[in-house]
Amino acid sequence: MQKILIYDTTLRDGSQGENISFSLEDKLHIVKKLDDVRLDYIEGGWPSSNSKDCAFFQHAQKLKLKHAKLAAFGSTHHPRHTAAHDRNLQALIEANTPVVTIFGKTWDLHVQVALGVSLEENLDLIRESVAFLKSRGKEVIYDAEHFFDGFEADSAYALATLKAAEEAGADIIVLCDTNGGTLTTDIRDHFEAASKQVKTPLGIHTHNDCDMAVANSIAAVQLGAVQVQGTINGYGERCGNANLCSVIPNLELKLGIRTIGKKNLQQLTEVSHYVSELANLPPRQDLPYVGKSAFAHKGGIHVSAVMKTSSAYEHVDPAAVGNERRVLVSELSGKSNVIYKAVERGLSIDESAPDAKVVVEKLKVMEHDGYQFEGAEGSFELLFDRLVHHAKEFFELDGFRLITEKKGGNESYSEAVIKLRVDAKEEHTAAEGVGPVSALDRALRKSLTTFFPCIQDIRLTDYKVRVLNPKGATDAKVRVLIESTDGHDTWGTIGVSENLIEASWQALVDSITYKLKKEYGYGRTTVPVSKP
Repeated sequence: MQKILIYDTTLRDGSQGENISFSLEDKLHIVKKLDDVRLDYIEGGWPSSNSKDCAFFQHAQKLKLKHAKLAAFGSTHHPRHTAAHDRNLQALIEANTPVVTIFGKTWDLHVQVALGVSLEENLDLIRESVAFLKSRGKEVIYDAEHFFDGFEADSAYALATLKAAEEAGADIIVLCDTNGGTLTTDIRDHFEAASKQVKTPLGIHTHNDCDMAVANSIAAVQLGAVQVQGTINGYGERCGNANLCSVIPNLELKLGIRTIGKKNLQQLTEVSHYVSELANLPPRQDLPYVGKSAFAHKGGIHVSAVMKTSSAYEHVDPAAVGNERRVLVSELSGKSNVIYKAVERGLSIDESAPDAKVVVEKLKVMEHDGYQFEGAEGSFELLFDRLVHHAKEFFELDGFRLITEKKGGNESYSEAVIKLRVDAKEEHTAAEGVGPVSALDRALRKSLTTFFPCIQDIRLTDYKVRVLNPKGATDAKVRVLIESTDGHDTWGTIGVSENLIEASWQALVDSITYKLKKEYGYGRTTVPVSKP
């Protein structure tokens, strides 16, 4: 089976993306994670560019990598220095990595304007830099920067730069679409022309400025590229780099070309989320293969078909990339969505009874009013039990009162007073908070903990407010989404109202009720712990 080498540049090219800044510890953790899934090359950074990358290579020498080769990145030597006395090349040697990747100018525009040397001098820079690094025992990967633009401007010169790298002993020559603006037809034409001129194995490095990076990488492989460079999640400058989380499964599952192997491919979704977490960016839900929405089904017809055969609306098995199928419930749902969701969450339902239809009709009415259960599956489960099983609530509200006070220049504070009943027992409690929702949450928990001690385990991890009709100004309807956890499970709940407090109350009640249902079983009428 054909094998393609995967070269990851998340820690260098990926970190040039907007809002991305990896700490030294982040970079070391990512290296270990990428090595675990058997990526072939991991580019750690540019040691002569900043102190963090210098420190990274010092610490990275202590890592015991099982498969991946660590690469240091830099450029051809400065025109005013010889290769042997160039600080950049010396830093690459001192990084003590088995692989060094350097880029050189391919486009005559960059040679004469950006670099400010003659075309022949640039060829000397390439030859001398590659030869110097080879003489120091390094595996040298040569990145032909702006190759495709350079080929368009002066194909003969662009190819001459590749020949210079080959003559000096480069192990792999990588053709770079640095501006990311080349279409696949031109990638094919120019790659084919290069492969006829040099015998050195070729690689591909694409950017995503016209949303073609993955397609262009695949096209190059089909023409003989032995290495693909890219980043996890497609992170990178401007519009990003080729997304390895798409490149790898496309090669493995669509073309039958080996990259990291089928077993490691099952960890791809986990790797994607891990890197996004360390990048301090939310995982993109719409990413192919690894995104949360990649195998999400909303339309009733889709779900009905998927329940019969998954291939009806899924191009691969989600488990092959470590992802999972999700069925969403909304106003577009049919009976199939509700049945699938009920079975998935272990809810009892008679498929022949009208129960599912009752839930579907209620969902459509509620979504028209602004509810959205895609991020609030806890509330969906409670709604299902209330409609289908006529479940009894754990507690009843008699009423609550909120007071918010501000004195002078001090910060305002809120107090909530709440009265509720569990069976025949009444609880009257007050609590303060930094705002009215915070105070209400604390008062509700304080009241119920007396009866249900497990409530102490609940922690709110997210609180979102969405204005549904902005033109309504201060009378606009709002949707509140709350995410909660008890340390083991995480669930989302929802509330909708023209009143922010009321919407928050609905979501808070569902959050606590979901925990109680999970702990005690819905509809319990006896109090787990009697009030002293």
